[in-house]
Amino acid sequence: MDIFILLGTMIVCFLIGMPIAYSLAMAAIAGALSVGIPLEALMLKISDGVSKVAMLTIPFFVLAGAIMAEGGMARRLVAFADVLVGLTRLRGGLSIVNVLATTFLSGISGSAVADTSAIGSVMIPQMEKNGYPRVFATNLTISSSVQALLVPPSHNAVLYSLATGGTISISALFMAGVFPGLLIGFSLIMLCLVIAYREGHPQGRTVPAKDAIRITIDAAWGLITLVIILGGILGGIFTAIEAGAVACIWAFFVTMFVYRDYKWRDLPVLLHRTLRTVAMVMTLIACASAVGYIMALTQMPAKMTAFFLSISSNKYVILLLLNVLLLLLGTLLDMAPSILIATPILLPVMQNFGVDPVHFGMIMLLNLGIGLCHPPVGAILFVGCAVGKVSLEEVMRKIWPFYGVMLFVLMLVTYLPEISLWLPRHILH
Repeated sequence: MDIFILLGTMIVCFLIGMPIAYSLAMAAIAGALSVGIPLEALMLKISDGVSKVAMLTIPFFVLAGAIMAEGGMARRLVAFADVLVGLTRLRGGLSIVNVLATTFLSGISGSAVADTSAIGSVMIPQMEKNGYPRVFATNLTISSSVQALLVPPSHNAVLYSLATGGTISISALFMAGVFPGLLIGFSLIMLCLVIAYREGHPQGRTVPAKDAIRITIDAAWGLITLVIILGGILGGIFTAIEAGAVACIWAFFVTMFVYRDYKWRDLPVLLHRTLRTVAMVMTLIACASAVGYIMALTQMPAKMTAFFLSISSNKYVILLLLNVLLLLLGTLLDMAPSILIATPILLPVMQNFGVDPVHFGMIMLLNLGIGLCHPPVGAILFVGCAVGKVSLEEVMRKIWPFYGVMLFVLMLVTYLPEISLWLPRHILH
């Protein structure tokens, strides 16, 4: 009954349109009253939820990503990717440029929505001008942006670490996301090549050597951000928090003093938008911490484990059921609340089946990321439609091959844990 009251209150609040953070708070209050604990204890849990030093990672990486994404970095990365692809003159070269540019920006922004907006605004018109269907360009931008949810500095990997109570290293999650993220990019490139030869997409163009050198030097300033984040963490120079702080300083320097595309008068607007984003995330984390506390008191993880065991004791069957559950959740809820709600429930279940917490984190992020490319919530999908200036119906008719590729990568990541675990095991330890 306690679990029913907790989940029932949450679902009712969602259905009547209450903001997700407040819905979590109301569910926690209802659960506390049902269990019979004082509300003061709940308030302490809410306070504890945002009192961790690791929380500093979120504002640092959100700000660094916002500065670089809006400061002209996307255009330069597209030009740099064009140089690389132009060396091969492959058919469908611009579609490969789209994927590569997104890969580079993902390692700087950490946000799939920012990547869709920044790369899409540059690449979609350019691809259409060169003879690519606008819907194809939009679908490719939407799908390739999922990389940002996995590769460092993924904001959602930080949220997952916090949802586990800080027991999982942010650095380990960052490293674990590298191969799955690159695997998505590689698989999309293979799909682009198949479609290009089937539909006769134009070949990539070779960039003159003089222009290629200038473009590479120009893009290198922003790509150093990748070196700061990955190199600093891998080399033991920075913690993840310190890497975020240094990345902020470097992003500000490059954007305002090297590129100088961003106006000083626009900086307060960017800072205000970043603060609003961080405030929303922090409120979600605080309220989700209270819900997690009530879930622990009601022994929900143990009961969920017993439920899964009643279905099957085979780990691979349970992983398949988990994927279905998370894909469904990802289509119904935004990513941050999905992580904060599902992690305290499902992580103990998966650990009982012998699944590594870091591996489970990658499974969760990829599932929920695919959900963001599907209605009815689909933040990446709707941003992509808006940037590409195409209707949702047009996109949904043509996006199925891209779903197929992402689901294929999901199965590989789910059933081959070394894809996620090899890098953190061999580098961080």
